[in-house]
Amino acid sequence: MRVQSLTLAAAGAALLAPATLPAPTASYAAPGVRHRISATDLLARVRDCNQVSRGRFRSDAGTAATVPVCGTRQAVFWKADLDIDCDGQRTAHCNRAADPAFTAATAYQQSNGRQLNAEKLPYVVVPGPSRRWNHRKSGVRGGAVAAVIYKGRVQYAVVGDTGPRDIIGEASYATAKALGVNPDPRVGGVPSGVTYIVFKDSAVERIEDRAEAEAEGQRLAAEFTGDG
Repeated sequence: MRVQSLTLAAAGAALLAPATLPAPTASYAAPGVRHRISATDLLARVRDCNQVSRGRFRSDAGTAATVPVCGTRQAVFWKADLDIDCDGQRTAHCNRAADPAFTAATAYQQSNGRQLNAEKLPYVVVPGPSRRWNHRKSGVRGGAVAAVIYKGRVQYAVVGDTGPRDIIGEASYATAKALGVNPDPRVGGVPSGVTYIVFKDSAVERIEDRAEAEAEGQRLAAEFTGDG
C-alpha cells in the first residue's frame, strides 16, 4: 500500500518527491525479454484521454491533483510518476530497515496465501475504491495484467496492491528495477514519464506467476494495438 508518500510528507519536504533527488547514475534493469509489441505501439493507443474517473489524482501527498484515469474499450490507463512499493514479504531489499514505510501485507495474496514479494514480482498499485474512481467497476481486480512503460521499455505486471484513494503512480521494487529505475524504496522512483495500462477483465491464474503475466501481457498488448 502507498504509505511511503504520506510518511515522507510528514518527515519533510526534502524527502517528499523523487524530483528533489539526484538522478541515478546506474542502470538497474536486468536483461529483459524482447517484446513483439513495442512501447511506441502501446503509447500510440493511449495518446488521447477519455476520462473515466470522476476527478483527478495526486501523484504524491501534498501535490496538486492532475492525473486522470482514462479508458478505452479494452483498458484503463494513466500517466504519472513511479513511487516504489516494497510491501509484502520481507526480503533482502524490502524490509523495515530498508524502507521505514514497509508494511508486511499487500491487498492481494499469492495462490498459497502468502503476501506478494515486491522484490521479485512486478506489480502495480491502484488507488483504493472511491467516488473518484472504483477500479473494480472498470474491470480491474487483483491479478489483472498491466503494461508499464518508461523510456522505451515495457514491463508486464499484475495489479498487486492498493493505495490511498486520492494518490496514483506506484509499482513494486521488481517493476522499477526491470524498467531501469532506481528501486530503492527510500530514494528511488521517478517523478514523471511513466504510463500504466491495465487490461480490463484480465487475470492470471496465479498472481505470483511472473512468466504467466509476461505471456498474457504480450497477448493482450497485441490485441490492444491491433496486432493480435
